[in-house]
Amino acid sequence: MIQILSSAGRPLRYVDLAAAARQGNHDLHAQPYVIRILLENLYRHRHWGDAVSTGEIDRLWQWQDHVGADLALHVARVILPDSSGLPVLQDLAALRDAVARAGGDAARVDTRVPVDLIVDHSLQVDHWGDASAVGRNLRREFERNDERYRFLKWAQQAFKGLRVVPPGLGIIHQINLEYLASVVATRRRDDGAWAYPDFVIGGDSHTPMVNALGVLGWGVGGIDAEAALLGQAYTFPIPDVVGVRLAGKIAPPALTTDAALLITQRLRQAGVTGSMVEFFGPAVADLGIAERATISNMAPEYGATCGFFPVDAQVLAYARMTGRAPEQVRLIEDYARANQLWRDADSPVPAYRRVIEIDLSQACSSVAGPRRPQDRQAWPDVPADFRGRLTQPLNAGGFGLAQAPARASRDQPGHGSVVLAAITSCTNTSNPAVMLAAGLVAQKAWQQGLTPPAWVKRSLAPGSRAVTRYLQDAGLLEALQAQGFDVIGYGCTTCGGKSGPLTEQASAAITEHGLVTAAVLSGNRNFEGRIHKLVRANYIGSPAMVVLYALAGRIDIDFAREPLGTGHDGCEVYLADVWPTPQEIEDLLPHAANPRLYAKVYSDESMDSAIWRELPAPSGLRFPWDPDSRYLVEPPFFQPGGGDALQDLARGLRSAYALAAFGDSLTTDHISPSGEIPADTPAGQYLTQAGIAPRDFNTYVARRCNHHVMVRATFGNIRIKNELVPGVEGGHTRHFPDGAPMTIFDAAQAYRTAGHAAIVLGGKDYGMGSSRDWAAKGSALLGVKAVIAESFERIHRANLVGMGVLPLAFEAGQGWRALGLDGSERFELGNVQAGILAGQAIDVTAHGADGRVISFHVRAQVLTDAERQLISAGGIPASVLHHFLNAPAATAGA
Repeated sequence: MIQILSSAGRPLRYVDLAAAARQGNHDLHAQPYVIRILLENLYRHRHWGDAVSTGEIDRLWQWQDHVGADLALHVARVILPDSSGLPVLQDLAALRDAVARAGGDAARVDTRVPVDLIVDHSLQVDHWGDASAVGRNLRREFERNDERYRFLKWAQQAFKGLRVVPPGLGIIHQINLEYLASVVATRRRDDGAWAYPDFVIGGDSHTPMVNALGVLGWGVGGIDAEAALLGQAYTFPIPDVVGVRLAGKIAPPALTTDAALLITQRLRQAGVTGSMVEFFGPAVADLGIAERATISNMAPEYGATCGFFPVDAQVLAYARMTGRAPEQVRLIEDYARANQLWRDADSPVPAYRRVIEIDLSQACSSVAGPRRPQDRQAWPDVPADFRGRLTQPLNAGGFGLAQAPARASRDQPGHGSVVLAAITSCTNTSNPAVMLAAGLVAQKAWQQGLTPPAWVKRSLAPGSRAVTRYLQDAGLLEALQAQGFDVIGYGCTTCGGKSGPLTEQASAAITEHGLVTAAVLSGNRNFEGRIHKLVRANYIGSPAMVVLYALAGRIDIDFAREPLGTGHDGCEVYLADVWPTPQEIEDLLPHAANPRLYAKVYSDESMDSAIWRELPAPSGLRFPWDPDSRYLVEPPFFQPGGGDALQDLARGLRSAYALAAFGDSLTTDHISPSGEIPADTPAGQYLTQAGIAPRDFNTYVARRCNHHVMVRATFGNIRIKNELVPGVEGGHTRHFPDGAPMTIFDAAQAYRTAGHAAIVLGGKDYGMGSSRDWAAKGSALLGVKAVIAESFERIHRANLVGMGVLPLAFEAGQGWRALGLDGSERFELGNVQAGILAGQAIDVTAHGADGRVISFHVRAQVLTDAERQLISAGGIPASVLHHFLNAPAATAGA
């Protein structure tokens, strides 16, 4: 079963999947490619001496009959953005301290697999509209985050497997695609050199972008990443694998982004949440890696664990284009062909549980919004939809205006004005065709004398410096700059809520007149309250769309009939006058396909940063915590346990009150916001009382290493709608049994003082969105013992388990409102331990203050034996600490 592969003169050992299939009398060709990669992982690690049973392997071969059963996987590497990565490293530093305080060896707490941390989530758009914006924003980033970055430099020398990519170089997923991902990894062991598939988990939900390159990877919370990078087996349930057959071709004027939005809408409707999606069909061979990356990046938006494209000739072409070494390109092909991981047009189609057909020719020019990425609208439908929402009530998806206002104009901001236009996020900036299309729109409009209204804030934040170089080489950067789309830096900005201040004119108009304005961005997330606190309608689409709406200055324009504006000759300029032809885009693509460009961008000297290199930082095994810090506060999670965590959980749930109750699609952005910190929130008040001025609050992302801020921010999104306080937005609730209004943070403190547990009621898709571990950490610190929802998104459900919070699902067809609950009841949960450990129904009795009694059943969403062990231990932090204090030194972290 172990064979020798000769590639570029190197002998490499590998697990021969075809031999394994013959040995077990299995049909390898019937297996989806993602299953083949998981099988290789199990076989190889069993050969390497890890605890992998024959039963696990047998169940994976028969995956359709065992969806949800445990898999003990070992990832090849972990990749982290600073937003989730810094809290991970902070937890490891705190774990070292906890082990040392208990008399253990702190040095044993170390990374056991390669870890890349890319500092890309701290850049804010403070400056824009001129060539100095890049340098000014980077300097401001270092000023704001000096303390955090010094901690990262300490971590870089403290943890042996950690590599940090400094600020200012790009976005995690685009750097992964263009530079970090090997596709086929190698490792030298005592028995020789091995080759195996690159397999990565990342602390950001858009990690699946690398699936475009034939690399299996998906997003996890930082909580899961901690255990994996410590070398522990990453336990994952056997996935359901859905085949998506792509047919047809994207027909102009539609772009790749429009196809990605179509796929997102169709797959979200088809219900692929938690599944692995594998793309095949006649359209796939013609999709380049950049097009596939746009589609794979959106996997969290269509709810899948990953959106996978197997290795083929397109992967080799991209590897050559981005400057991978020739011997690595040779290895990718040799290994993939030898181990049945290569796909040609005539390769047999695997046996999927179900197949979904999508015709790419049905993609049309579109946007998604105003609140969710799956809510795709064709351009002609946007004006009526937006106008209709203006007077719809908040709880019906509207904006709650008393009457429909007049349409906005280009003269001054009004309802529907576009006040923020951002070419941002690796979703689209990794795709040269759509970036060149944006440049061409800007150029054509500039040549006709059309520019956006002055109050539209514009920015260009590429995912890598390669984008700037090819836009410049193609002669389009000057046109983008002329339209106000100067490069403002390289990082995840507007898409992650770091859009910075609006123009003074827009901000004043919104505040004074209560305007419902719009943001347009080329990102992947547009959840309410995420992009900017003053902007209520947010739309995502292609970079060219961003430029187009910026030129128009309003979201409710009918492009087919209305002009974008008036040119320098006094003539009206229409969509047809500025939209590029396919040939115009095609003619410029060679500028983005130059291997020398990528070799230069990712050379050692280009990846260096003088400002980073000169930043002073502490050294040593243990981090010297500053007791006066408001950024880096030792987290409270690693405390020696005393008692039975499962019994304590069951005991606490005998008397609980609802801290909040929500409808469908509550996102992790709602639960744990990422953008600016308003001064009038509990988190803002905490910082003010600490003597910090609002201009120095920074963002929630930057304050994630201060649990005092983050627990006060939990359920604190300015647009969150808690049904316990109808018609009110923000982190407010009612305390029971007295019904007193107060903040969610204050109510949680009151329940804790009175000895009552807190629970949260939810609808469908609870926790959709980012892999934000603080959504679970904050819930746990508030005293939330359980979340009862109709369904959960995968990552957040796992994060809740990882923090010892019990996810519970209503029976099919039920929900808190359907059962007649109003959230004021006292909840009594029985049979909790058996419900978790044996899968039995958990009894819930809700006692109303008026004597009402409502009884129903829920099911624990603790899906694997490993998760049952975690919740019994009180979560991952308690489990990991117990491991390092009790496992023999020789096996710790093995």
